[in-house]
Amino acid sequence: MGRRNYLVEGGSGTGKTAVCNELRRRGFHAINGDRELAYQGDPETGEPQAGITGVSAHHHHIWRVGDVEALISDRSEEVTFFCGGSRNFGKFIDLFDGVFVLEVDLETLNRRLDGRPRDEWGGLPAERALIEHLHRTREDIPPAGIAIDATAPLQDVVDEILRRVRATDSA
Repeated sequence: MGRRNYLVEGGSGTGKTAVCNELRRRGFHAINGDRELAYQGDPETGEPQAGITGVSAHHHHIWRVGDVEALISDRSEEVTFFCGGSRNFGKFIDLFDGVFVLEVDLETLNRRLDGRPRDEWGGLPAERALIEHLHRTREDIPPAGIAIDATAPLQDVVDEILRRVRATDSA
């Protein structure tokens, strides 16, 4: 969707949805991948898999690769931000001009998860344990992303992302 496309990634509770909403509020084109591109499927084949719940759902939370490719090939926007997490990011991460990884400390993560309802991801004890494990191991995080301190106020987090995007424009 953009002549330049950026992925905003991070573990659960790091603020991907909040960043997406703030980018939209500021007039930027931002796609909430967790709501607009995601489904439950096999991360390798992309085959849909119905009925997956609980902790297993996390491992099968993937984005439709064809839709990501189509959105990136549309150059009608100056810049587009894709916000969210996907277990198959390796299938499309090379299409982005940059990747930002939102990072928070464990205390901030736990505080944010405490505010989630039980029916939202991370609301159940087993999901929470998985989120904390993934936070420690970083196994679901793109390795070459630009780290963004997401413990800062939301406006500052988005300002930092935009500053870095502008810096790549002038490089």
